[in-house]
Amino acid sequence: MIVTLTPELALRAYQLGLFPMARDRDDPTIQWIEPRQRGILPLDGFHVPRSLRKALRRAPFEVRVDTAFRAVIEACAEPGPDRERTWINDELIELYVGLFEAGYGHSVECWADQRLVGGLYGVSLGGAFFGESMFSRVTDASKIALVHLVERLRVGSYVLLDIQFVNDHLRQFGAIEIPRSIYRARLAEALMRDGSFRRFDRLAQPAGASSRQVSTQTS
Repeated sequence: MIVTLTPELALRAYQLGLFPMARDRDDPTIQWIEPRQRGILPLDGFHVPRSLRKALRRAPFEVRVDTAFRAVIEACAEPGPDRERTWINDELIELYVGLFEAGYGHSVECWADQRLVGGLYGVSLGGAFFGESMFSRVTDASKIALVHLVERLRVGSYVLLDIQFVNDHLRQFGAIEIPRSIYRARLAEALMRDGSFRRFDRLAQPAGASSRQVSTQTS
């Protein structure tokens, strides 16, 4: 039986601890994944490397949110110097655009000279944020987007940042793996919370302030 991949189906899967992936950019097959060891980024243990703190103080990018969601996910679907293949196919692009249009998908974007140079996207449910992918066209762009995301989630009372898998790039920020059973318990608790992705816009910046500056006070 062929099951249509809809935003409603995807949200239900996320609530159960599953997420969709394709085997390859050009492979139409969608798999539902639930790792035995789940990657998370503890919001209370997020670490900003010293070199990145220096970049943050320079404020090299304008950080925007949800202004170019499709462009972000399409950039994440492109091969890059550090990845010859990606797992985002056309069906997944349309799925996440649908989640964005329904208010569940979000992007954090770094812009320089009116050009999108890096960013990330994911899905927000309750007090959980499911980070999906990131890209960078210039040095530190995706990293600064991640720092902004964590600050936004903290302000918004989120308790879980799911990153699915841990790699060396994310380990430098404090990423860890937890067993599936512990992840499910944390997910259940997070889904009962009322996280607000937009609270940052209302509370973290004075009226009229620029979004260029991202705090470097993360531990």
